[in-house]
Amino acid sequence: MSVPPIEFPILSTILLCPVIALLAVLLTPGRYTTAIKLVSLVASAATLVLSIWLCLAFNAKDPSFQYIERLDWVRSYGIQYANAVDGLNVAMILLTAIVIFCGILVSWGVTYRTKDFFANMLFLVAGVFGVFMTTNLFFFFLFYEVAVIPMYLLIVIWGSTNKQYAAMKLTLYLLLGSALMFAGFLYIYSLPDARTFDLLAIKQQVTFSPMVQNILYISLFVGFGVLAACFPFHVWSPDGHVAAPTAASMLHAGVLMKLGAFGILRIGVYLFPDGARFWAPTIAVLALCNIVYGAMVATQQRDLKYIIGYSSVSHMGIVLLGIATMTVSGFNGALFQMFSHGIMTALFFACVGFIYDGCHTRMLDELGGLSKTAPRISAFFIIAGLCGLGLPGMGSFVAELLVTVAAIGTYPVIGITSLLALLVTAYYVLSAVQKVFYGPENHHHKDFKDINGFQFIPRAVLVGCLIFFGVFPQIFLDWVNASTRALLGA
Repeated sequence: MSVPPIEFPILSTILLCPVIALLAVLLTPGRYTTAIKLVSLVASAATLVLSIWLCLAFNAKDPSFQYIERLDWVRSYGIQYANAVDGLNVAMILLTAIVIFCGILVSWGVTYRTKDFFANMLFLVAGVFGVFMTTNLFFFFLFYEVAVIPMYLLIVIWGSTNKQYAAMKLTLYLLLGSALMFAGFLYIYSLPDARTFDLLAIKQQVTFSPMVQNILYISLFVGFGVLAACFPFHVWSPDGHVAAPTAASMLHAGVLMKLGAFGILRIGVYLFPDGARFWAPTIAVLALCNIVYGAMVATQQRDLKYIIGYSSVSHMGIVLLGIATMTVSGFNGALFQMFSHGIMTALFFACVGFIYDGCHTRMLDELGGLSKTAPRISAFFIIAGLCGLGLPGMGSFVAELLVTVAAIGTYPVIGITSLLALLVTAYYVLSAVQKVFYGPENHHHKDFKDINGFQFIPRAVLVGCLIFFGVFPQIFLDWVNASTRALLGA
């Protein structure tokens, strides 16, 4: 299929869509709620169309950065507004566009402080796009903070279930991670050969000794690992999932957690490959703790959101294990898992939010027999669950297969143990499905109405993405393969 060449700054255009929409929302009187929602929807739809175009036009065989945009901001300090894409981030930009588009649609029923809600959503997603695009460490940190701060407001104002505690816990943990990250950036900048925040220039100009690589890599890994919910820094994540409103949960699990794993690859492995190899066995052990601990704790939860929250901790362990293998197939699997998990958890939370709005509970023991009264929302949840347990034909199957094969080849005991932990995942997913949708019918929820035509759209889009990339995984692997090989020097 012939794709028209892109002859305009497409990355900045994608980034400007939520920024312009944010300004429009702020200038719109709060009483015009439909106009606010339409502006947000149009902006998110524009980012989705542009992101699809970017992926189609992207030259997957070229491992170098493409669509480079540069504009000096503070030249004397090496601070540039600089964007570019390669195989590591082109799919992450698409993931963000998909999740925010579906999140806006899912949030159509928000009535409390509507203007503030959509403004925070747009502000947050602008930060996420910026992190995935930029190649300047200063702007990376700036966009990173922009992506984190609105989540506090979204939880504390529109959240539920101990929301003030969860919002503060999430924010403090993430700010601790960003402090470690920025300290590492400042040290890199202070080196005599650097004196710039430009990632590409640092790679070319600076030679790091093995000891410096080891220290900087683990420092940045901990900083990014907090957001990636790496064990033992994961404790903020399930509480944040549970307390956040539906669309914020979708962005939180679907996109925000991926910023940490992306930072490890984009900055940690890219600048400090020897440090990454030195710490890889330790990180593999931590990743296994993520996988096993998240899965085991999920089996003990009675709240659907907590089940998904601890499931996300377990699935992010698969991402970290793929990175720890330091192999091409491991990196490809980690990136594929980031993408498929982002879509899957967005679908999970979109379904749980709808069930909670209709039944006013998320507790397994208070739900039952929903497949009889709401077959469509039941089908959507079950599809997400099947993806979560790695069913062939779903997006996560190939991702988990690649990571597991790479892990068994690199760390046989850890790889086999992680594979056995997937059986636990199947247990808690199928148990939740059985109790909520096929258990004894709860007559308190007999008036629960199934999903309507408009709310059908975002969930159908997410299901379509899971199945499309599950059936045609080579499309995704073609995007990332050349860049992961270049990253590893393979």
